[in-house]
Amino acid sequence: MSLDYDFDRAERIEKRKKFFKKFFGWVFSLGLAVVLAWAITTYALEKTNMVGDSMEATLSSGDTILINKLLYRIKSPERNDVIVFKKDGKEHSYYSIKRIIGMPGEHVLIAGGKIYIDGVQFEEVVNVDDIALAGLASDEIILDEDEYFVLGDNRNNSEDSRYFNVGNVFREEIIGKAWIRINRFGIISKLNRNRDDDKKSDKAEDTEETQEEDKKQ
Repeated sequence: MSLDYDFDRAERIEKRKKFFKKFFGWVFSLGLAVVLAWAITTYALEKTNMVGDSMEATLSSGDTILINKLLYRIKSPERNDVIVFKKDGKEHSYYSIKRIIGMPGEHVLIAGGKIYIDGVQFEEVVNVDDIALAGLASDEIILDEDEYFVLGDNRNNSEDSRYFNVGNVFREEIIGKAWIRINRFGIISKLNRNRDDDKKSDKAEDTEETQEEDKKQ
């Protein structure tokens, strides 16, 4: 039996092992990155652009919007949420961005330029004009348990639930909540807020804080 040891061969084998280890590590990292990117865009976040002026003065045409797609997997959409949805049918192959006004099961009517929900005038949380054209909502609309009535914030220049080509939005058609305006950074739920509404919110928060302090005392 020879006692000679081929150090060169052993070194080549060791280098080969290190190469394959690095190679498969790189392949694994790349694969993981691809899977994570797919999971994020499918279930969590997606980017889109605002097209048209229907959401002025909250959003402008060309604004880049980050959609929170995960939120509505955890909870249901709420009134005044700005949502991104896609209507069924080939003629609606694009995303639309509008604000939820009417909730499932409610009655919606537009009269005298104002919105009425179940017979009570709706209080706007953003600055909008009175509505000149009520469209379908000139007669009371009764929403089913999976339907939402949506409007653009540019109330007199928006195709929304007042029109047949959009109509009420079904829950399954909602992609997610319009969350962040990227190009001119802003949390969308905070944009174009009605000052009176902000004062009401502040007053409500102050009242809650006072009540908490009274309880502690």
